[in-house]
Amino acid sequence: MKYAGMSFGMWVLFSGSFQKQLTAVLGYDAATAKAITKKAKPKYKAIIADLPEFEKADRFKMNIVNCAMLGAFILSMPQRPEVDRLTDYYAKAMMTAPMQWFCRKSGKSKFTAKDIAAMKATAALNAADRNPYSWNMEFYEYPDGSGYEGRFTKCGICVLMKELGLYDLAPALCRLDYTMSEAGGVTNFVRQYTLASGGPYCDCGYKKKG
Repeated sequence: MKYAGMSFGMWVLFSGSFQKQLTAVLGYDAATAKAITKKAKPKYKAIIADLPEFEKADRFKMNIVNCAMLGAFILSMPQRPEVDRLTDYYAKAMMTAPMQWFCRKSGKSKFTAKDIAAMKATAALNAADRNPYSWNMEFYEYPDGSGYEGRFTKCGICVLMKELGLYDLAPALCRLDYTMSEAGGVTNFVRQYTLASGGPYCDCGYKKKG
């Protein structure tokens, strides 16, 4: 994957927040946080360069780019964080004001015919059959009309985190699904399993509020 387009844009949009939360959440002083960020950038570029290009119809490219950024920051930290602290760090680093706006905007189209069609198309794509850093998903609508579930049997984050030697920290990324759902304002996120925690699949359930 080239360090251009989305990969470059995500660094521009989020690296400042990742640096800020190194101090706010993980307790590094400002100078150390700046040094970690400086060290993380070439690591991020190297991780991105080793990834294949994603298919145009693959909606999960942003997920793997975010994972690459977090991995680069972890590998640049003087100390490996505990998963609970990393969960808090990642959520606060990602949920910038523009990201919260994006979640609210996405929430407005949740459960529309266009949204359902996009989910079904994603399930049919089975992108991870051709790209191990992508996802395979099955789509289920709840019979009572209360929402739907995406059930993931292959996860690019699990693959990349394992390659980076960070697999035990992968659950920190999984928790962001709850945070983004809450920010969207229209769904209650429900989950029973994650692949990263040893489950048979990752279930991402979205139930209509009210």
